[in-house]
Order: sequence, then C-alpha cells, then structure tokens
Amino acid sequence: MDASFFIARRLRFKGSIAMVSIAVSFLVMIIAVAVSSGFRAEIRSGLSDLSGDIRITPPSRSVLDESRPIEENAAYRPYIENVDGVSYIRPAVYKAGIVKNGENIHGVVFKGVQRDADTVSLPVDIPRRLADISGLKPGDRMLAYFVGEEVKVRQFNVVSVYDALVQTDDRLVVYAGISDLQRLNGWDDGYVSCLEIMMDESLKNEEDIEAANDEIGTLVNAYSSEDEEFVISSSSVSTYPQLFDWLNLIDFNVFFILVLMTIVAGFNMISGLLIMLFENIPTIGLLKSLGMTDRAISKVFLSSSAILVLKGMAIGNALALLFCFVQDKTKVLKLDPENYFVPYVPVDPDLGLIVASDVAAFVLIMLFLLIPCLFISKVDPAETVRVK
Repeated sequence: MDASFFIARRLRFKGSIAMVSIAVSFLVMIIAVAVSSGFRAEIRSGLSDLSGDIRITPPSRSVLDESRPIEENAAYRPYIENVDGVSYIRPAVYKAGIVKNGENIHGVVFKGVQRDADTVSLPVDIPRRLADISGLKPGDRMLAYFVGEEVKVRQFNVVSVYDALVQTDDRLVVYAGISDLQRLNGWDDGYVSCLEIMMDESLKNEEDIEAANDEIGTLVNAYSSEDEEFVISSSSVSTYPQLFDWLNLIDFNVFFILVLMTIVAGFNMISGLLIMLFENIPTIGLLKSLGMTDRAISKVFLSSSAILVLKGMAIGNALALLFCFVQDKTKVLKLDPENYFVPYVPVDPDLGLIVASDVAAFVLIMLFLLIPCLFISKVDPAETVRVK
C-alpha cells in the first residue's frame, strides 16, 4: 500500500462543518440540475403535445384559416417520414369556437386529432383552466358556437380534463376528434389545417429541431406536386422563442448555482484543511525528517480531504435524490402556471448530468485544496520536531 494513503487513513480530519458544507452544496447543485432538466422536459413535451416540434402549414401560418386546408397525404409526406429523428406525423384540424355553459361564455380553440375509440359522440378533452371558469367536468355536455358565414352550434361531451402547458384565459385548447372538425369545416377526410411533426425525445433541443426543420422545408419544396396547396415548415423554436429563451435563462442560472456552490464548498474545505495542517505541524516535521517529500506529504492530506469530500458528496446526492423522488410522486411544491408554465416544480434527475456535475465539482474542489498544501513546504523539521 502507498505510504501516503496508509498515513491518510489514520489521520482524522476534524472538519464536520466542512463536510456539512460539502453535503449542502452538493444537495443544492443536484436539485438545481434536476429542476432544470425537469423544466426542459416538461416544456418540450408540452410544446410537442400543443403544436408538434415542427409544423407544416399554409404560408400565412394561421392554422385557423379555413379557406386553405392542406392535404393530409401530400406527395412530400413519405420523404418527411424518412428524415432522421422524425418519430411520427400528426394531422390536425383547428377551429375557433365559443364555449357556453350557463352564464359562462369563453372563446377557445378546438383542435381535432386522431382519437382512440370513444363511447360517446362528439367527445372532447378540456383544459383545467376552462373547467375551473366554466364549471364543466367529465360527463357534462358542452355547448359550442362556431361563427363563420353562418353560426353553427354543436353539443360536445366532456370526456376528460387535462393540465395544459400554458393555462391562461386566452390560450385554451379543447381537443376533439379530427373527423368531427373536418365535418364542421365542410372538408373531405383527406384535408387538415396542418401536419405536426414529432421528433424523437433525444432530439428535442433547439439545434436538432432547427436542423430537421431546414431539411423538412427543403423536402417540402422539392417534392410538392403542382396541384397541392403551397406550404411551409416552421419549428417550435421559432413559434415559441420566449419559452426557449426562458429555458436558456434557467440553464444559465443553474450554471451560476453550480459555480457558486463549488466555490463555497471549495473555500470551506480550504479552511478545514488549513486547520488540519496547523494541528499537524509536528507530524509534518516528523515525516520530513523521515525522508518524505513535500509532494508525498501533500498527498497524505489531500487523500484525507478527498475522503471527506466524497462523504459529503454522497450525503448531498442521497438527500437530493430523495427530494426528487418525493417531489415527483407528490408534486408537493406548487408553482403559478401563468409565470412558470407548469403548476408544480418538475424534477428530472438526469443521471448523466448529475455524474458530470459531481465529477466536475470534485475535481475543482481538489484543485482548490492544492493552495493550502503550499504551506507544507514552509515547515522546517528542525523547528517543529523536539526531543523530550
């Protein structure tokens, strides 16, 4: 066994405060990483559910323009399906409507998508915000008016209430059957408002979405037939830039927290190691007199410090993962969805990011600890070792 590690195992690092600081720092770091990943996963998933990662629409980009439907099975669709990273294509029909329940009247957007077989006619899923302000619940009938060249009235059946990504009064989306809205618009079965393209989960980031959007836009232009409606492709990044900017701001805040917590933990360990060195000046002098080099003696104290850092890291990681488990199961910490887009604090303990954060922080802390080790070279064994 290496003599430095042998001696380090017998030295006691009287740094309980330093270890607590390490544990708290890693607790905060891991929670910050998990919350950041949680927000990113929830918002990206919510955007995909809301409008897809990439959307093919008429040039106006208005999916509510009933005069310009596009073909569901256009000539370019097979080429898009073969693009790397495309998971599937979801046809959708949009239509503006007014929901009335008693004295409550509210404007909404109906979105028609393919649904599983329902046991009721004209089934819809409504956002929780609409349910709160209108008093509707699953099993109720919902009266809706559609204003165009003539006013059309339909009575839908509420099947479920869902939690929307953005639950504000002017962004309420009611999910209906695609065939029901096609009939309302007077369209044939093969015509829709847009095609929503869903990407693989591993590619739901700004760079990959934009790259896929550029490729899909090129394919649409190259393989559209002359008798088809002219269309363009647009990404969720360009449609909802404020959400992606907000995610980038969160990532910057998390990076700042990681740096700050690493510095705090590093300086606490520096103070703890200095105290340990001062308390062991005679030991340092004795080891020097026995022929150990400054580098070997530094390894003794760095090894002892590393053990303490690893213990604090383990405690902090365990507490952080416990918090993530409890929050994921109970959603006990709530948020205002109008400000944070989700009604609770989302957590996604990405093990890859957690391990990377742990390793980076550990390396930086150990580099900080090289500073007090410079003190060892100043110790003179002739002055510190006394024969009694």
